[in-house]
Amino acid sequence: MIPVETLYAPVSELAAQIRAGKLSPVELTEAYLQRLETVGKRLNAVAYVMRETALKEARQAEEEIKRGRYRGPLHGIPYGAKDLCATREAPTTWGAAPYKEQRFDYDATVVTRLREAGAILIGKLAMIELAGGMGYNQADASWTGACRTPWNTGFWSGGSSSGPGAATASACVAFAIGSETSGSIITPAAFCGLSGLRPTYGAVSRHGAMALSWTLDKLGPMCRSAQDAGLVYAAIAGRDPLDPTSRDNAAMPRFSPDGRLLRRRGAKRLRVGVLKDSYEKAQPEVNKNFLASVEVLKRFADVELDVKLPEFPYGPSVGTIVDAEGASAFRELIESGRVAELASPEGRVGGFAASLVTAVDYLHAMRLRAPMRRAWAEMFKKVDVLAAPSRATVSYPVDKTFDKAYPGIGAASPIGASNLVGVPAVSVPNGFGQHGLPTGIQLVGPAWGERELLELAVAYQSATDWHTRRPPEP
Repeated sequence: MIPVETLYAPVSELAAQIRAGKLSPVELTEAYLQRLETVGKRLNAVAYVMRETALKEARQAEEEIKRGRYRGPLHGIPYGAKDLCATREAPTTWGAAPYKEQRFDYDATVVTRLREAGAILIGKLAMIELAGGMGYNQADASWTGACRTPWNTGFWSGGSSSGPGAATASACVAFAIGSETSGSIITPAAFCGLSGLRPTYGAVSRHGAMALSWTLDKLGPMCRSAQDAGLVYAAIAGRDPLDPTSRDNAAMPRFSPDGRLLRRRGAKRLRVGVLKDSYEKAQPEVNKNFLASVEVLKRFADVELDVKLPEFPYGPSVGTIVDAEGASAFRELIESGRVAELASPEGRVGGFAASLVTAVDYLHAMRLRAPMRRAWAEMFKKVDVLAAPSRATVSYPVDKTFDKAYPGIGAASPIGASNLVGVPAVSVPNGFGQHGLPTGIQLVGPAWGERELLELAVAYQSATDWHTRRPPEP
């Protein structure tokens, strides 16, 4: 019987035990499956458990490793994928009732690459319906119900990658794949106390993943440490001929044989800019934890306060683009009237309003992105990394609409803007706030700056232990 403590171990430690023959991939997979089927389902984090195929892959991995065919640090590691990634062996429901029986006869590229690395897919994880594209204002906007953070089950795990957040934080999987259009990795990472990496647009192939917004969607790892996020990112990133928007990244993170992230020799001290107005009006605990994190970062970086984002209408631009592209992606669903089957009241009507976005407004929002990118490139000549709280509040209660949860709390956030310009970000846990819920700090870098972001996040976690904390057993 594998103890729960082992299931919470970082991927690098699990990998070392598997490679040394001290941990069986079959036993590890069985332990995670049992937890997914019990704890995961109680948290509403599960869309589909892939027990049969998972154990088959685990037996194959165990045999390969015994024969000396070790593929690397993900070989024999069980994981879960957000239920917008196509899989041959399971339904892919997109979190929405109209698609509950949907199946594909191929795998998403991210699933294929993780299989090639030896990782074992044990389940499809819950998500907000259609990744929130039709609109929602409550935690239960999914056919699977409200997904709960294991830190306090009266509160939401965050959207739209709700299942990956809850399942990883509660040790139902060793890591998960989430997606982000405008905050859906950073938010559940913050609400669940995880290390989540949103890569540069085009760094990870989206072939086989549900499209909400073709020019904004990204896939990325959600893990219990930044170290683990780097290992997973290295396995899934890179050019894919099946996704014409994907690109190779020459600045990939490098690892030692035991899976440890290697800092570049002679790496310069990074310049971190703290985003003005991002923490001052946040919840008091979020503010306090963020300022304490900044003090830790000063050990590794030069910190500049009150850095402002270039002035652009980020919010209206994101909203216009997501509405227009989402209405196009789900045009058949909207025009057929089957949006009435969605769980969210806003979602049942939001698609009709989104369909009315004019071509002029959409094109204007798209044309703004080039000057936005140029302005951000200039900003990143002055600082190497931008820092802000991941979210201004802790998670929302599942029994209230979001707009009623924390009235009067508001702060500047780089989430929408950084998604518009396509740059990477990582969120790592940095303490706890109201109701015993985790808080996070996000680090945002220039395009293809994943290596520097991960190095800084790993350095931060080497000086803190927030990422090692475990939620109470639900």
